Amino acid sequence: MSGELYIAGCATWLPPVVTTAHAVARGECEAGLAAATDMVSVTVAEKESGPEMAALAAATALDRASIAPERIDLILHANLYFQGHHLWSPASYIQRVAVGNHCPAMEIRQVSNGAMAALELASAYLTASGERDSALITSGDRMSPPGFDRWRSDPGTVYADGGTALIVSRRAGFAIVRSVHTVSDPELEGMHRAGGPGGAPTPTDQPVVDLEAHKREFVAARGRAFSAARVAAGQKAALFGALAAADVELAQIARISLPHMGWRRIKAGVLAQFDIDPAITTWSWSRTIGHLGAGDPIAGLDHLVTTGAVGPGDLCLLVSVGAGFSWSCAVVEIVERPPWVDNSESRPDE
Repeated sequence: MSGELYIAGCATWLPPVVTTAHAVARGECEAGLAAATDMVSVTVAEKESGPEMAALAAATALDRASIAPERIDLILHANLYFQGHHLWSPASYIQRVAVGNHCPAMEIRQVSNGAMAALELASAYLTASGERDSALITSGDRMSPPGFDRWRSDPGTVYADGGTALIVSRRAGFAIVRSVHTVSDPELEGMHRAGGPGGAPTPTDQPVVDLEAHKREFVAARGRAFSAARVAAGQKAALFGALAAADVELAQIARISLPHMGWRRIKAGVLAQFDIDPAITTWSWSRTIGHLGAGDPIAGLDHLVTTGAVGPGDLCLLVSVGAGFSWSCAVVEIVERPPWVDNSESRPDE
């Protein structure tokens, strides 16, 4: 069995979109906030839960990869919001509905960086034993009221509903994971928690999530310069760490899968910091989808592959960040066009 870690399949399941203009007209979002994000639309589920959408994506990924259930040795489900029931395992639901085997199935709670954290763990798990074959990584969230306001709970990022799935294998696949690098800075964990920067977590929930209030309180106590410098340093360490581990330069990267943040955040946090041309990124697509929580890097890769934006020999950089803070980046090399992509079509100009 090869020592490489391959990507054998990926998929995204998204509900219908609601345009930003429609949300503004209905009073769900202020025009100024909409303009600052530069989002065109966001996917909104009417009935599906996060785990249901994850299971739908998983079924498609398994079909695309042509991998039988007995080959899946680990299932990791990443999410950031309520999954539909208390004291319940959504990973086990996804295993029952989409896979039907009896391997370990676990939930990953690393907020928006959950899928990339799962990729780190799956890689280690598969390489720890020569008998292990493949792992399924899923994400799924429904960012619904009344507890969460997709437009206002975290101004600057519009939260979407949807599910994603990625299958990594030690046997074969259409792409090779050249590197995964994660950096953590727990000094910033208070930025997404009520109370003082060094205070203890409270045992009660907020009626409506208000991340902006937490950030203002944190920045007021620790300083804007401190917060901005730590965030920038973490992203830089993760990005260049992944490039170094893959022994490549940023200039060699053909396409970049970015977090689905609003324009101001993604420009300041990634594009401007690393002098990246938006044209080689997933920005133009992600602004029509919204932030899929832990699923952005998988969804971005799936979009690049299925649209033919990348082909054999191309290097893709997956960029991810989550509250905590943690940052992960991965370098993925496309070795062949997967069978579900129409190989007769030429690569589109983007």
